[in-house]
Amino acid sequence: MLILKGIGASPGIVIGKAFVLKDEEILIQRREIVPEKLEREIHRFREAVEKTHRDLDAVEAKVLRTLGKQHARLIEAHRLILQDPLLVKDVPKRIQKEHVNAEFALSEILDSINEAFEKIEDEFFRERRHDLFDVGKRLLAHLLRRQRQKIASLKEPCVLAAHNLLPSDTLNLREEKVLGFATDLGGKTSHSSILAQSLDIPAVVGLSDISRRVANGDTLILDGQEGLVILEPDPQTIERYTKAKQQMVAELRSLEEMRGLPAITTDGRRVTLFSNLDTLEELKTVKLQKAEGIGLFRTEFLYLNRETPPPEEEQYQVYQAVAEKMFPSPVIIRSVDIGGDRITPLGITGHEQESNPALGLRGIRLVLRYPQLLRTQLKAILRASERKNLKLLIPMVTTLEEIQAVKKILEEVRQELRNLKIAFDENAELGMMVEIPSAAMALDLFCAEVDFFSIGSNDLMQYLLATDRTNESVAHLYDPFHPGVLRLIDQVCRVAHLYGKWVALCGEMAADARMAGYLVAMGLDQLSVAPRMLLKVKQSIRSLDAAEFEKKLQDILQRTGPNGPQVHGFPHP
Repeated sequence: MLILKGIGASPGIVIGKAFVLKDEEILIQRREIVPEKLEREIHRFREAVEKTHRDLDAVEAKVLRTLGKQHARLIEAHRLILQDPLLVKDVPKRIQKEHVNAEFALSEILDSINEAFEKIEDEFFRERRHDLFDVGKRLLAHLLRRQRQKIASLKEPCVLAAHNLLPSDTLNLREEKVLGFATDLGGKTSHSSILAQSLDIPAVVGLSDISRRVANGDTLILDGQEGLVILEPDPQTIERYTKAKQQMVAELRSLEEMRGLPAITTDGRRVTLFSNLDTLEELKTVKLQKAEGIGLFRTEFLYLNRETPPPEEEQYQVYQAVAEKMFPSPVIIRSVDIGGDRITPLGITGHEQESNPALGLRGIRLVLRYPQLLRTQLKAILRASERKNLKLLIPMVTTLEEIQAVKKILEEVRQELRNLKIAFDENAELGMMVEIPSAAMALDLFCAEVDFFSIGSNDLMQYLLATDRTNESVAHLYDPFHPGVLRLIDQVCRVAHLYGKWVALCGEMAADARMAGYLVAMGLDQLSVAPRMLLKVKQSIRSLDAAEFEKKLQDILQRTGPNGPQVHGFPHP
């Protein structure tokens, strides 16, 4: 028996025989192209691009039939990559300049792009490299005239193991007898993971070498919740997971009962429970779970895979669609948080590589350096606010001057819309993300400038604990139960409420069921979680006694050691 740990991409437990989807390794050889045949080689590459476009048309049509319009945007991302000058212009240039074959020129450019992606810390942005390689593989297959292995018609249900899956592969899984899948590559935000969640196919990704470790017919247990794959389990393990699967089914049934109920504790404490929204594809799930609103609409996906920022009209259409579908529930839109390790070209010139991007030019810092980015987004958001259910949230705020600069631009945009006789919500609320410890500790200075606060627990903890949660060597220090973290969040809530401002919390801490009681006890007005965690968090809230957790919290916050307040020792529940 061998236990492999990966990333839980789509929850569920399955037990079955393995079917390995072989991903044939393509060896690219450099060939010298004589000058008189260079144009023909460039033409061959452009033909491959056209054939790949036709591939994407076919996949998009199937997505529309299977999952609807929202998921078709996944394929649109691949189409944008296929239109990227790094491919359509730089590959022909390299062929012409170096007199090399198209396959070699393409593979060299893909390698150089991969090196750039490797330096990105943010998981969502780093995962986009797999989209790039999906497109690259399609191009190479056409250039080499090779067919990618298809999933055979299976005679019995199986657990699929593969190096990686294209979105088209994942779409076909529901039609085949595939119980779940495990891949070497991928993350929670990869397109295959998103599709697996929508199709309710359990999946574990990021296993490194599962496709080489497993043989056809091997017995596998796949736990998509915990991110585990167990090879050739013993009878006792099979029995244990069979019972766990039955229990999971029972728990899912009980979670279904939470849909539409208020998040209210046993002693009557009410918390507003919102959902985060990372992509439009998640909107269907948000509606299905009956979230009370969207507490964090991340807009970064609009800025991916392009050399220029998304135009105002494109942004307006997206924001307006979300506002319309969620009405009358509120939607909190965060202004774009790119920069640092998330930097994208977007026509920005003169921006140098930063030695410490997490502490660099990102979020509000970046868009105030290039204010047209902010101006365009604010105008699109205000145009979409006519139904009065949109709120604006500013990320990565350090100083009062940053908020004042945003408000100045916001008022200029409002006046422009008034002059154009375009209707918008004159009273749309403006909020500030609390992510930087210094801003959290001086929160009273910001209370006169904003309507609400939203605590970004991921970044706040990273900066407060000086810990990179993606670094395995120090990840154990990234602890939401550290008393310093709890004391600071409690302080933010107290100060905000003193000034009559409401406080939300988004990030992984909000989705941690163990934390629910403490967050409620601190007086947080709103929690915003990933859509798939919403019902579980609600169930936790509805089963706890807020007064009991208030006593536990006060015991910790007021605890002192022989030489004053303790810094460590907060007991985990």
